[in-house]
Amino acid sequence: MPALLWFRRDLRLHDLPALLDAAAADGEVLACYVLDPRLEASSGRRRLQYLYDALRDVDDNLCGRLHVSHGHPEKRIPALAKAIGASAVHVSADYSPFGRRRDDAVRDAMAGVALEASGSPYLVSPGRVTKDDGTPYKVFTPFFAAWRERGWRSPASSGAESARWIDPKDVPGGVKIPDLGVELELPAGERAARRQWKSFVRKQLDGYAEGRNRPDLPATSRMSAHLKFGTIHPRTMVADLGKSAGAEAYLRELAFRDFYAAVLHEWPDSAWWNWNKSFDKIEVDDDEDARAMFDAWKAGRTGFPIVDAGMRQLAETGFMHNRVRMIAASFLVKDLHLPWQWGARWFLDQLVDGDMANNQHGWQWAAGCGTDAAPYFRVFNPTTQGEKFDPDGEYVRRWVPEIAGDEYLEPIVDHKTEREEALRRYRKIT
Repeated sequence: MPALLWFRRDLRLHDLPALLDAAAADGEVLACYVLDPRLEASSGRRRLQYLYDALRDVDDNLCGRLHVSHGHPEKRIPALAKAIGASAVHVSADYSPFGRRRDDAVRDAMAGVALEASGSPYLVSPGRVTKDDGTPYKVFTPFFAAWRERGWRSPASSGAESARWIDPKDVPGGVKIPDLGVELELPAGERAARRQWKSFVRKQLDGYAEGRNRPDLPATSRMSAHLKFGTIHPRTMVADLGKSAGAEAYLRELAFRDFYAAVLHEWPDSAWWNWNKSFDKIEVDDDEDARAMFDAWKAGRTGFPIVDAGMRQLAETGFMHNRVRMIAASFLVKDLHLPWQWGARWFLDQLVDGDMANNQHGWQWAAGCGTDAAPYFRVFNPTTQGEKFDPDGEYVRRWVPEIAGDEYLEPIVDHKTEREEALRRYRKIT
């Protein structure tokens, strides 16, 4: 019998277990994607452009045999399954709070057709790395040790040739893949992801451990958006890593990605609420002056060069170097005393790689209210951080060119004063 392969955060054909399962019944397979208006409304334009470009790449790799429709999945997926007489709908598991609610709704709407989940966007799926008593880890270091010990499967041997594909022209309800006309800094899709990864392994991996904190150097992989949309699976990447110091450092970053996904899966409220509930009592500023400070931060006009460089890079490209993300986040919550949720929401709007687990728990790390959070007394000094990680000022000059003259802003706050104010507020709740 035919089967439906429903793409979500797995926009690729290689290393895709759900594809192999869909083809295993020896029937034809309809490849589909549903443009969910809820996700369209909550995603920034650059992230949507990446999605649309990646969908075009899947369609090209399938020789035009991707069926794209628009609407709520709990209506569209049962309709597509009925249209082709599908025996099952095959997906990669989604562990996000939104994804779990969506999939439950689809299951409830499908009479007699199973929603079969296999694989996930992670090396080790959320919920599979636990303490001996079955409880989840709250600290990264022991999670990392258990995660490595558990291990992961080899890449799945899937590709376009794995299935006999149904022509979407024979299925009603299809729409054209949108195009917002937004220019992306880096190309999207599976072919771009595989090229970029191979280039990083060849050119930058060996120096990754030393260079990954330097925004002035081309030392990072820039694979975050590809991982967000699943145009490459981390299993595929890990198979190329080897045992160098750079490879070990990179593997640790992939483990952090799995850790934050596991935390969000276990504590779904932590998407927008403090994981550490004692921080619910922290004093934050949210008045008109606070909004003005927030606007200055968003525009990269704080008078702190490394912060402004990062915010301008974000606004212009939809990307910000990870070290600079931490500096900019610390500045917002500890120098400006603003709610971390304001910054997290802005990042999700702007970032091409905006991922709920990574973004929200990265922000909570900076704010001190999450798992493995930075101690409340650790307040990044944006000036010394810039001097340490952009020692020649190359990154700052690229994004804040007026710093070379007399036109640059005065700092909007005094860091020493605001550090003491932040510590006063934190001490009140500890």
